[in-house]
Amino acid sequence: MKRNLLFGLAIVSMFFSACTTDDTADIVLNVNNGGTTGSTGTTISGTYTTDLTLEAGTDYTLNGSLIMASGTTLTIPEGTTISALEQGSDVYIAISQGAKINAMGTATNPIILTSNASNPEAGDWGGLIILGRAPINSVSGASTSTSEIASLPYGGTSIGDDSGSIRYMRIEYSGGSADGQSENNGFSFYGVGNGTLVEYIQAFEGKDDGIEFFGGTVNVDYVSVVNAQDDSIDWTEGYTGTITNAYVKHGADHDKGIEADGYNTDIGNNSSPIFWSKPTVNNLTISGNGSGTGNEAIRLRAGTQGIFNNIEIVGFAEGFDLDGDQGDAPTGAGVLSNDLQVTDVLFTDVILKMKNDTGETFTITDFISGDGNGTGANYASWSTGWTVE
Repeated sequence: MKRNLLFGLAIVSMFFSACTTDDTADIVLNVNNGGTTGSTGTTISGTYTTDLTLEAGTDYTLNGSLIMASGTTLTIPEGTTISALEQGSDVYIAISQGAKINAMGTATNPIILTSNASNPEAGDWGGLIILGRAPINSVSGASTSTSEIASLPYGGTSIGDDSGSIRYMRIEYSGGSADGQSENNGFSFYGVGNGTLVEYIQAFEGKDDGIEFFGGTVNVDYVSVVNAQDDSIDWTEGYTGTITNAYVKHGADHDKGIEADGYNTDIGNNSSPIFWSKPTVNNLTISGNGSGTGNEAIRLRAGTQGIFNNIEIVGFAEGFDLDGDQGDAPTGAGVLSNDLQVTDVLFTDVILKMKNDTGETFTITDFISGDGNGTGANYASWSTGWTVE
């Protein structure tokens, strides 16, 4: 149903573009109110089949889904604020496969995507969805899967796929839920390739995950997630990028600092040859609410692999919780093959450093080296001016 709607919108949009001759040719369609964008106080939404460039110095209201079709670019100038209507999961920005985002904020003029509610709360609106053509393990070869929100295709064989550039962007009060299985995150990276630039991003007060990677190879640098009510950082479907300089702070409502899956257990590992999630995580701090809260900092499951370097974990009952089996969720096998390893970690107010529920036999020293040597993200050195807590 959603795919048919998008196809129809695209046909209408192309007809509109062909018939107009004025300077608003790249504003294709506003689904919700029939208006155009580009002046103070206007709203933006709809499916765009040509480029959309927002004006510097103008703040915008997002009043529905804004979908950039393949071949288009969404440009957001530094200092722009986009305030989304308080309407949950149906209000989001999606950058489709083959489209790009150009959102280059600065430390003193970040780009802010937020709620327009007078008293904003987590889950007021959706979030930012980016879909690329990089490998995922829920399908085989060049086949594509479909995103939870917007039902858009993602995945493919292009490791270096380029979905554009994001610098100094903060997303607030996101995570609107369509149902128990379809939930927005702050930043959702679906099969995004490592030709995409992502650095200096913050997810603040989100209802679901702060940042989630559905496969892909995208590298992210300088990441802040504060008060995510589900997992702060989540990966699945064969994500193999690098996360460098990441800071996580738990609020009163939260789940894991990191929840990591080797594949999506609702779909299966259908890649051929089979591959697992295996990101590299460098310079990470996860700050919890104290060891007495009974929470886990990092859960590794469903066969995920990963290399962790320079980690700081503060205030958790458990540091690393490893779940799996000796069948189709071989998380422990990754430890034995050195594909799941931690080097240089500092635990403060952590009761149990490692819990092994994988079905494999190994010791903490098989998994962790350099206990006591971690320094973490050095958050104070790069967070000033564009993040909030």
